[in-house]
Amino acid sequence: MSDTNFTAVPLQSLHSELSERSPLPNLREKILAIRNGLRPGQQQMADWQSGPLAISAVPGAGKSTGMAAAAAIAIARQYQRSSSRRHLVVVTFTRSAAANIKAKIRKFLRDDLSLPQMGFFVYTLHGLALNIANRHSDLSGLQLENVTLITPTQSHRFIRTAVEQWIANNSGIYLRLLEGHQFDGEETERLRRQSVLRTEVLPELANTVIHEAKSSGISPELLREWSKQTRDEYAILSVAAGLYEQYQNLMRSRDFIDYDDMILAALRVLENDSARRIEQNQVFAVFEDEAQDSSPLQTQLLEILASDGDKGANSSLLTPHSALNLVRVGDPNQAINSTFTPADPIYFRQFCEECDRIERLATMDQAGRSTRIIIEAANFALKWINNQSSAAANNKQQTPVNRQVPFRLQTIRPVEVGDPQTNANPAPVGRGLELYTPRDIHHTVELLSQRVIELFGEDPTKNSAAILVRENRQGRWLAEALTSVCKEHNIILYDVGERDRRSHVPQEILALLQFCDRPHSPDYLKAALEALVQRQLIPTQDLNALASLPEEFLYPGPLAAPQPETVQKAARLCRSLLRARLELPLYQLISFLALTLNYDQAELATADKLAERVNQQIAGNSSMGGMLSALSEIVSSERFEPVETEDSEERYTRRGQLTIITMHKAKGLDWDYVFLPFLHENLIPGRFWVPPQSQFLGDFTLSEVARAQIRAALHGESTIPDVTQAWEQAKHLKISEEYRLLYVAMTRAKRLVWMSAALKAPFTWSKPDNLQEQAPCPVFPALKRQFPECVMNLALMTKQA
Repeated sequence: MSDTNFTAVPLQSLHSELSERSPLPNLREKILAIRNGLRPGQQQMADWQSGPLAISAVPGAGKSTGMAAAAAIAIARQYQRSSSRRHLVVVTFTRSAAANIKAKIRKFLRDDLSLPQMGFFVYTLHGLALNIANRHSDLSGLQLENVTLITPTQSHRFIRTAVEQWIANNSGIYLRLLEGHQFDGEETERLRRQSVLRTEVLPELANTVIHEAKSSGISPELLREWSKQTRDEYAILSVAAGLYEQYQNLMRSRDFIDYDDMILAALRVLENDSARRIEQNQVFAVFEDEAQDSSPLQTQLLEILASDGDKGANSSLLTPHSALNLVRVGDPNQAINSTFTPADPIYFRQFCEECDRIERLATMDQAGRSTRIIIEAANFALKWINNQSSAAANNKQQTPVNRQVPFRLQTIRPVEVGDPQTNANPAPVGRGLELYTPRDIHHTVELLSQRVIELFGEDPTKNSAAILVRENRQGRWLAEALTSVCKEHNIILYDVGERDRRSHVPQEILALLQFCDRPHSPDYLKAALEALVQRQLIPTQDLNALASLPEEFLYPGPLAAPQPETVQKAARLCRSLLRARLELPLYQLISFLALTLNYDQAELATADKLAERVNQQIAGNSSMGGMLSALSEIVSSERFEPVETEDSEERYTRRGQLTIITMHKAKGLDWDYVFLPFLHENLIPGRFWVPPQSQFLGDFTLSEVARAQIRAALHGESTIPDVTQAWEQAKHLKISEEYRLLYVAMTRAKRLVWMSAALKAPFTWSKPDNLQEQAPCPVFPALKRQFPECVMNLALMTKQA
C-alpha cells in the first residue's frame, strides 16, 4: 500500500502542553529567529498566514528546508491565534521525501520553537487519499479488507483481457485497424498484424489512456463523447474508451483497485457535505511539495481540503478573497514525469499565474548548491533551449496556445554574502564545467575513469560523485566497464539500477516455490540453484550438471558416486526446501523462504508485503497452483514496490562512493561531482519514432496521439487536435521534457559537472558494440561555444598521459 506517514495531534494535549512550555512573547521571538535565518524566497513562504500562495523554486534553492520552516512557523502561529485543534497537512510526492520533511519539521518544533512535535500530518498524495477513504469507507466504497491493490503494466492480465474482450465486441473497428495501410490480404501479413495489435499496440493504448483519463477523473463515457469531436480513420479515442471500460469492469468484478482508485475514492467522500466539512474542519492549511508533478485529480483533492468548510466540492478557487489556504511549492522546470505518467506541469504553471495576478506568487531563485560556473551553464542552457523552441514554433506558425516553451523563464542566482548555508556556492574543482568529445564510448570510459581517480585521490571518503545516465542499459554497461578500476582504487561503485531492483524478491521466491512444486523439473531446479548461488548460500558450480538429473542430485542412491562437498551442501539446502513444503502451511511458505534466502531487513519487509498480497489474492482458493499463478503475474506484469527501510538519499550520496543512477532517479539529490556521459541527440532530446512492426497503421502511435488529444480536452482547448496535430504536440512535449531532464541532471552537481558526447556511440544501448557516428545533443555544441575555456583539449591530455 502507499505510505501513510503522519504525525498526529492528540486532540486535548497540544494546547495545554504549549501553554506550559511557550509564553507567547518568547514564541514570537523564536519565530522571528527562524524567519531571519532564511533566504528571501524562503522568508516569503514563512510569512504566509492565510490564502493561496505559489512558490516557484529553482534547483538547490532549499525548498524542503523552507517548507519545513514555514510549516513549523504556521503551526506555532495557529497556537498563538486560536485554541483551534486543526492541524496542518503537508503533502509530498514520495515516501522518502515525506520522511525527510517530517524530520525537518519536528526538528524546528523541538530545537528552535520548544514546541511539542505535533500539529501536523505528512502524507504522500496516495497516503492522504487512502486515509480519507478509509475513515469513510461507507462513502468511498473502499473496503480495504476485501480489495487488492495492483500497479498494472501493459502486460498485466487485466490489460490483456480487456484487449481481448474489446476485440470480441468490436470486430468491425478491429478489422479496420488490421487493414491499416497497404494491406493486400496476404495471410502471413494478416497474422503478423494481428499479433502486433493484440500484444503491443492495443495494450499500450489501453495502459496509457487508462492512467491518463482515470487520474483526471475522466470516465469511459466522457471519453466516448470526446471521441465524437474527432474524425480520424481509426476513431482512436473511441477505441481507447472501449478498452478503458473493459478494464474497469474487470477491476470491479475482481475487487482490485489501482492507485488512481484511491484518489477517486477520497473525492467520493468529499462530495458528501457532512464528510467534507468534517475533513475540512480538521485542517487549517495544506502545504504541497513537488507541485509540478500533481495530476488533475490530486490537485482537486488538495484544493477541496484547503478550502473553507462552507465551500462546496466544486467551488471556484483563487479569487482575491479566496478562503483557499493552500501553499504549493514546485519548479515547473523540473517537471520530468509528464510523458510517461499523468503528471502535467501545466496545472502548477496556471496556479503560479493565477497567484501572480493577485500578488501571491513568490520566487525562490537563490541557490547555494552549485558553484557559479555550473549555475551559469544551467541558466544558459535554459535560455538557449527556449530560444530554439520559440524559433521552431515561429517557423511552423504555431501559437502559444498549443505550444509552450520548455522552461519557465527563471534564472538561478547565487546566494548573498552571509547566507546561512555552509559552504554555499562552493569553489569549483578544476574548471567546474568540463566538456569532452571522446572518440567513442570506450574512450569515454577511459577519460571518465581517469577523472574519477584524480578526484577521489588518496582519500576517497572525502568526496561524493555520481554518473547520471539516461537509461538503465547505459548504467549496466558502465558498471561492467568501471568495476575493475574502482576496485583497484578503493572506490565503492554503486549501481542503483542493479541494487534497487527489489523485483528480485518476487522473482527469487517464485523460483524456489516452482522448484518445491515440481522438484523433478531440470529447469525449475536450475532456477532455484541460481537463486541460491546469487544469494551466496551455495558455492558457484556447474549447475547444468546438477540440474540435468534432479533425482540423482537430490536423492543419490547407494551405488552413486560420492558427491563433492559443494554439491552435498546444495542438495541439503534443496531437500530442506522440499521438507518445508510438506510440513509448513501454505501461508507461511513465503516468509520461510525469505528467511532461508538470508534477506536483509528491507527484503524481509518486502517479502512479508508480498506474502500478504498473495495470500489475500488466493483467499478462498488456497493452493500451490493459485499461489504460483498469483506470483507469476506479479513478476511478469506488475511494478511491485519494495519496502524501503533505509534512507535512499543517504544510500545514493555516500562519500567515497561513485553512484551510477538514472537522471530521473537523481532528482532531489546532489553530489560534489556529476558525470554526464553519452549526451547524444538520439536520446536527449530523442525523437519520436514508430516501431517498424506497427508502421502499417501510419507514421504515429495510437497511444501518444490519444494522450495528446486527452490533454488538449483537459486544457480546455477549443477543438481536439487531429492525428497529425496531436502527434506533433506529443513530439514537442517529449522534447521539452527531455531538455528539462538534462537541466535537472546538470544542477545536481556542486563543484564539477563533467559532460561528454562521443563521436561514435550505439544507436540503441541494447547493442552497445554496434557503434556508429552520432550527433551530440544540440545544447552540447552551444555550451562549447559559450564556454570555450571549459572545452577539454583531448590531444594535450593524451600527450600528458
